[in-house]
Amino acid sequence: MTTRTAIIGIGNVLNGDDGIGPTVVKVLAAGWEFPPGVTCEDLGTPGYELTTFIMEQDAVVLVDATRLRGAPGEVHLVDKAELLKRPMPGVMSAHEPGVREALLNAEFQGVSPKVFKLVGVIPEHVNSNTPLSEVVRAAVPTACKAVLQELEKVGIVARPRDPPLTPDLWWEKPRLP
Repeated sequence: MTTRTAIIGIGNVLNGDDGIGPTVVKVLAAGWEFPPGVTCEDLGTPGYELTTFIMEQDAVVLVDATRLRGAPGEVHLVDKAELLKRPMPGVMSAHEPGVREALLNAEFQGVSPKVFKLVGVIPEHVNSNTPLSEVVRAAVPTACKAVLQELEKVGIVARPRDPPLTPDLWWEKPRLP
């Protein structure tokens, strides 16, 4: 049986730790092979239109920088029920109200994923034109492991690439003056 599952990274790669979502999905795509029906997408900074990427999926694992209690670099898991019960404004990330509203919209339309998990990493900074902080960069393997574990809970097992590819982290390459 093929499952429709989306691994989605969101964030602005040019705003420091807000780029954790795209970084994690690029690292996952380069290091792992996923079964048919599983997509691994960097969606940048979607808002309400995120609905179109999550609708009619069986499972979604979304990776983003989140404003939760804890220290920078900590990785937290938040499930759909917790996201939906948060009172407005319920700002969890720089992309709110997009994530919560997209999920509510999918729920209202009856096309919400059965499983929705947010893998959130607490940022140290989200300054413009800066790379990931060292503490958040160090959290990338932990966030990748969390995504893979959430996939395993719904029966999806990824295989390590042999050899792994180089992640296309174009925003980390030196820029011309």
